[in-house]
Amino acid sequence: MSNILSFRRKAPAPAGLAGFLDGFSIEVMPRTAEKIADFRDLLPAGTRVYIAHIDGTPIEEMRATAARLVNEGFEVMPHVPARIVANKAELNDWLAGYADLGVHQALVLAGGVAEAKGDFETSMQLLETGLFDAHGFTRLHVAGHPEGNRDIDPDGSDANVSAALGWKQAFSERTDARMAIATQFCFEAKPVIAWAERLAAEGIDLPIHIGVAGPAKLQTLIKFAMMCGVGPSLRVLQRRAADLTKLVLPFTPEDFLRELAAHKTANPAFGIEAVHFFPLGGITTTAEFTSAHGAAPTRAAQA
Repeated sequence: MSNILSFRRKAPAPAGLAGFLDGFSIEVMPRTAEKIADFRDLLPAGTRVYIAHIDGTPIEEMRATAARLVNEGFEVMPHVPARIVANKAELNDWLAGYADLGVHQALVLAGGVAEAKGDFETSMQLLETGLFDAHGFTRLHVAGHPEGNRDIDPDGSDANVSAALGWKQAFSERTDARMAIATQFCFEAKPVIAWAERLAAEGIDLPIHIGVAGPAKLQTLIKFAMMCGVGPSLRVLQRRAADLTKLVLPFTPEDFLRELAAHKTANPAFGIEAVHFFPLGGITTTAEFTSAHGAAPTRAAQA
């Protein structure tokens, strides 16, 4: 394989990590998905694949990517970002189009633009329209921020983020939708564990799908971490960058995942239900990492 970051190996997966990766999901964009000839050669059948809807991406490209992934046998979960939806009529059109393809899952979020393009500011406003239920969306994920979000809480607290999760918890209790929290990627386990335990103490029991950056060059991860507002755990990358002997080596999330997996084993009620990969170093690289660490075999491995 030409990709310089390769993680295939014959050694057994680390104890506890294989089970922790069961049911992992991965995120793609239409333009990155186009580079993959057939996802069935990389991912276990039925893997949930999120499709990121970046501002400026035509809905036709989103639908085409969704149709392709459905046809290849994957569970498709498109992003529906509130701040790039023009109005309720457009939201209805988007959801109807996805439903026609057999897609009934969505990640509902505010979106990464500073100002709304239309009538919606928040994911809560989208949920309140009732259109997800009307179009048969039975699984809805919402955004989580273990390290806070300066766009939502400029003062550095997490008051607004926490209030929003409380609202979404209540929404899940009064509707039939299966809901979960999909988080931004992090690099340090201890803040994630503390955040998840605090949510549980506050009565928020939505399952957590923890965001994890797939293997990538260190420089790439630092760039994305700064762009996406990853806070305290950025120091993990900064410490590694200070060691010139490691600067050119790929960074993998193995240590981060092992620590979370060990905590889950010791505390079965711990709120993390699944791992969600952001393939910042490439879809193929991340898929190889999951296979090498005990995820279900890919079609290519079975052949």
